[in-house]
Amino acid sequence: MNGKTLFIVSGCASCHAASDDETRIKLSGGKPLVTPFGTFHPPNISPDKKDGIKEWSEAEFIRAMREAVSPKGQHYYPVFPYSSYRGMTADDVADIFVYLKSLPTVEGKAAAHDLAFPFSIRQGVSIWKLLYLTSSLITPDTKQSAEWNRGRYLVESAGHCAECHSPRNALGAIITEKRFSGGPNPEGKGRSPNLTQDKTGLANWSEDDLVTLLKDGFTPDYDSVGGSMAEVVRNTSALKDEDRQSMAVYLKSLAPIAGEARLQK
Repeated sequence: MNGKTLFIVSGCASCHAASDDETRIKLSGGKPLVTPFGTFHPPNISPDKKDGIKEWSEAEFIRAMREAVSPKGQHYYPVFPYSSYRGMTADDVADIFVYLKSLPTVEGKAAAHDLAFPFSIRQGVSIWKLLYLTSSLITPDTKQSAEWNRGRYLVESAGHCAECHSPRNALGAIITEKRFSGGPNPEGKGRSPNLTQDKTGLANWSEDDLVTLLKDGFTPDYDSVGGSMAEVVRNTSALKDEDRQSMAVYLKSLAPIAGEARLQK
């Protein structure tokens, strides 16, 4: 995929585009993200020299995306889904960087995060990373098809689906054994549904059902997704048909894990 497509499927604009920007290319910082730990303000990632990433090097951007460290050496909070982006190849991350540098320059610095103690102590993130930042580059599984491997890469890394669709512990880390079984809705109300092959998840969905959802946002019972998932569909609809198909293949391979009954055909 090219840098623009990677930018879209990674959901960069969903967090970083200005709230009044219908084009989703003015990346001065998006709407606040309200969490149990406090309110996070996505930063300016436009190619602005003062407030954005104009002065960043490619290596610094790759380090930020995969190691969660800023050019100044600060640790990023895990509300930034680097646990998933960490699985992307350096070349793909570099392609996103090139695309970002081609977008309009926008001035303005996002407000500082408003976090409760002790989460306001950024140095504590280093301990969180030691405990939970265990994911690594996603490499092909030779026992699986190329289509399955492509789907895994898109679902697990660039698309970072597990970030919303998994439960978390008291420190905000994904509970590994419950991965993809449903998680707290990032908008603060309800839950993101189970994506595994459990009866409370996608067991009754076909691959075609999933492809349709990722392209048009329609469920098998002729409903349509809303909220944050509508934003995800806005991203996945820009993919090629074969990429959506590969994501469906991978999702249908997820072992069943019991979760909240939200997705039913």
